[in-house]
Amino acid sequence: MENRTRQQYNYHNWANKRIFNHLKELPGRVYDREIKSVFSSVEEVVVHIYRTDGMWLSVMSGDPFEETMTVINKLKENVAGQDLEGMEKLYSEMSRKYDEFFEGQDDLDTVITIEHPKYGKLDAPISSLVHHVVNHGTYHRGNITAMLRQQGHEGVPTDFIFYLYEKDK
Repeated sequence: MENRTRQQYNYHNWANKRIFNHLKELPGRVYDREIKSVFSSVEEVVVHIYRTDGMWLSVMSGDPFEETMTVINKLKENVAGQDLEGMEKLYSEMSRKYDEFFEGQDDLDTVITIEHPKYGKLDAPISSLVHHVVNHGTYHRGNITAMLRQQGHEGVPTDFIFYLYEKDK
């Protein structure tokens, strides 16, 4: 049986792929059209999820705050000028990095210490941080669905239960 933390991340990856596949089927301007919503475009949400996933990978890898800030700036550079296909490639690479990280861990319930200048010190298991990454992605995929509906298009189901059904086939 698959480790629960890995299963959660695999769901996150599956759901992101479903979003990309759906966005590629929609008319061209839906992805980067500016609208009044939680974010100014679907593109902005996609970029936000990617950058946040990368930031948390840095944190879980044990990088100190200053190094994580460097990673955040590098991720910002990576997304500059990327279209939908470019972002899909970046997501795929990020997923590979997460897989490599997971492979290098003996125990995903290992507690790590995070030090943040504003929020202070936090001791948390890696599994809880992965859960946060997945939860964050789920929330923002919901934003994407709402933004698509706002533009007259349906979203695509990315609920965890659909992942389980598809995986079971």
